[in-house]
Amino acid sequence: MVTGLVTGLDGVAREAMLFAGVGFLIGGIDDLVVDLLYFVRRGWRRERATADHVGASDAQSRRIAVFVPAWDEAGVIGAMLTAALDRIDHPDYQIYVGTYPNDRATIDAVAAIAERDARVRLVIGTRPGPTTKADCLNTLWHALARDESAGPRAAFVVLHDAEDVVHPHELRVFDRLIGAYAAVQLPVRPLVDRDAPLVSGHYADEFAEAHAKQLVVRAGLGAALPLAGVGCAIERSMLDAIAEARGGDPFDAASLTEDYELGLAIAARGGRGVLARVRSDDGTLVAVRAYFPATLTAAVRQKARWMTGIALAG
Repeated sequence: MVTGLVTGLDGVAREAMLFAGVGFLIGGIDDLVVDLLYFVRRGWRRERATADHVGASDAQSRRIAVFVPAWDEAGVIGAMLTAALDRIDHPDYQIYVGTYPNDRATIDAVAAIAERDARVRLVIGTRPGPTTKADCLNTLWHALARDESAGPRAAFVVLHDAEDVVHPHELRVFDRLIGAYAAVQLPVRPLVDRDAPLVSGHYADEFAEAHAKQLVVRAGLGAALPLAGVGCAIERSMLDAIAEARGGDPFDAASLTEDYELGLAIAARGGRGVLARVRSDDGTLVAVRAYFPATLTAAVRQKARWMTGIALAG
């Protein structure tokens, strides 16, 4: 009996190893193909055909709406908005900040900025928080529509989070490329917490792989381009079409990863997306710097949400 049990377990182990080996082989071939396509694309330098440099002469006058959902962000939203207003070099934009009626601290922090700068628009939703990020974005969408009933219309919408550090020239890049593309994503560069180099460094490695190679290849192949939810711009007519198809809300309030889902929805409607790796006058990469979780518990919670939203629910 013992011999039979050992033989059975040995057979299971062999089959499991064979299954795992085939899985690793397929994954390895997939990674190898992406690497080869990336190096071939670098040789072609096809990204130069879109935009590889942005300067002071590239500013346009199209109106831009920037959406920033904020739940329990009183500690950072004031600094984020102040830095953005000081940094952004564009003649016509409005930052819409979405807050919740049961988050007084964040409301007060945003109101303090909005009182002294008309480029910040405080929006207080009707539902207590927290809700999904997409739900807050839909609230901002409807606030934008109400404002535009008696004012100018935004040409496209830019998405940011309350922890983002924006590049001064990002709106110039979007203004140049939106129209030729329905969606434009800037590279995201996580800020590494020196007190938690392993956890925050993991995000830096992941985004370096994704935004310096994988998305470059996807864009080059014309495949659907998942958005990161920060440092991305979506053409207004595309958002209008998605909103109409969804009963008025362009963002999927039931999705845990509305940014990823939105990028696929844009591609499904025939919209082209691009990862814009562009350098400014001083040679710096126009990218979004952002803080990510620095503790293992918070990182696992966020990664679980991403995996559930993308791999399972998506």
